[in-house]
Amino acid sequence: MSLPQKLLAPAPGWIVETDVVIVGSGVAGLTTALRIAGAGLPGAVPTGLRVMVVTKDVLAAGSTRWAQGGIAAALGPDDTPADHLADTLVAGVGLCERDAVQVLVDEGPAAVRELVQLGTRFDLSGNGELSLTREGGHHRDRIAHAGGDATGAEIERALVAAVLASDAIEVIEHALVLDLLPTSAGVGGVTLHVMGEGQLDGVGAVRARAVVLATGGMGQIYAATTNPSVSTGDGVAAALRAGAVVRDLEFVQFHPTVLWLGGGAAGQQPLVSEAVRGEGAFLVDDAGRRFMQGQHELADLAPRDVVAKAILREMAETGAAHVWLDARHFGAEKWRVRFPTILATLNSLGIDPVAELIPVAPACHYASGGIGTDLHGRASVTGLYACGEAACTGVHGANRLASNSLLEGLVFGRRIADDVIATLSPGDPLVDLGVDVRSAGICSSTIRPLLQREMSADAGVLRDAPGLVRASATLAKLSAQRSRDPRTESWEATNLLTVATALVVAATRRQETRGSHWREDHPGADDERWLGHLDLSLGPDGMISSDYRPLRAPGAEPSVPSSELLPR
Repeated sequence: MSLPQKLLAPAPGWIVETDVVIVGSGVAGLTTALRIAGAGLPGAVPTGLRVMVVTKDVLAAGSTRWAQGGIAAALGPDDTPADHLADTLVAGVGLCERDAVQVLVDEGPAAVRELVQLGTRFDLSGNGELSLTREGGHHRDRIAHAGGDATGAEIERALVAAVLASDAIEVIEHALVLDLLPTSAGVGGVTLHVMGEGQLDGVGAVRARAVVLATGGMGQIYAATTNPSVSTGDGVAAALRAGAVVRDLEFVQFHPTVLWLGGGAAGQQPLVSEAVRGEGAFLVDDAGRRFMQGQHELADLAPRDVVAKAILREMAETGAAHVWLDARHFGAEKWRVRFPTILATLNSLGIDPVAELIPVAPACHYASGGIGTDLHGRASVTGLYACGEAACTGVHGANRLASNSLLEGLVFGRRIADDVIATLSPGDPLVDLGVDVRSAGICSSTIRPLLQREMSADAGVLRDAPGLVRASATLAKLSAQRSRDPRTESWEATNLLTVATALVVAATRRQETRGSHWREDHPGADDERWLGHLDLSLGPDGMISSDYRPLRAPGAEPSVPSSELLPR
């Protein structure tokens, strides 16, 4: 199939200018913005760089606010970065970039403490220290949380307040990124569709000397997901169209304990945080048997891919539509204090977890792959950075360790900011833009539900060659359904088709089972042939191609050479 090469380049509408444009307003994007501007923290010194944040909804509407469990870092007296590194490498099943994980665990504690300085109100223990809990794959209590189970919402609140208080950061809300503006050397801004509710309207462009994509995930390619409706892979799709390398898209994590709402349920579904199991809840089958016992040394707290696969096996063997989570022994007070958000959600759906079992099943949760970057967040196209779920830093490998995602956004957002500050000087001229290229065609918005059903059926948790062939054929048919009406829904559908196609290409080529990529026709891991990454690119013919890159040794040069990325 042939995918659109360009949605829309510089339009005859409005054009604004800045030094750095950041697309996305989750923990990664806002952290990057505050640090580049030199704002938010006590004693912060303004850098003089102009920063603009654009976001598809309002500032606080991204995926960060849905993070229930917390943020992982070696903050406890019995914990070390080395312990955190070891757990992360195990969860990543051989595909983590050790240098990237080392950066994460070494710089993570300071990044979390900086959040506290910023005003984030984490839960405290009786002695006034951070209250820490445990989640799947962790051998130490290292998950800091806020509001019991509202960690993401509290972090987002603190970051949004700091951004709004800064005169150095301009914000454009209700703005969908369309494409990256081309320059003779790389990218020099973005085109946007502002959806009539902000200070600008219609299609326009932001010229900038650096672009940071922090657009979040692509969970809406599946029918059942914990991701909000805005998670349509916009940044990854735009990066592909701009010629950037996208890495390891086949590794999509399905959270094992998503509230089961019935067989026909679709769209964003409530998550029952892994922290619930961290506090002592456990999985059972219809007969009340604890089926995770003996499956892994950590039993119910095994890494997510292990638990999700065990649940699916249990469902397949018994014919059950879901399994159960038992947390009745918590009692009413623990539910009220520790998990108030989850409790309110369950109660609203007629479930009393103090007296009843909770029906759960796996659903799409997190993309471990994304825009390939080096240790400073630089992509393979000059002038482009990526962070958060939109990026593939090498931290997660084949399966993300629980609660490492917020930390990754913090740590690599700070690293991008430091690199931008070291690279750009206030007042430097903007790079000349390349040739104006107009819309090359977008897909009909009607393909979205069809795409989601097909991806869930044949490219979801369980994959095999015949199913992936069906998925590829269906996506090819959907790509032919073009639209002449450039609406938000049509642009989103085009982005979903682009990232779904890339995922199917990668899942088809990787003929092994590793982490969150499960091939039933290749049930074992194959280190001899597949201990490495799959880099994806969009060719001039609109076709997705893949390039296998063996895992580099620790200390070796990154696959994206730093010297070739951003003009100094």
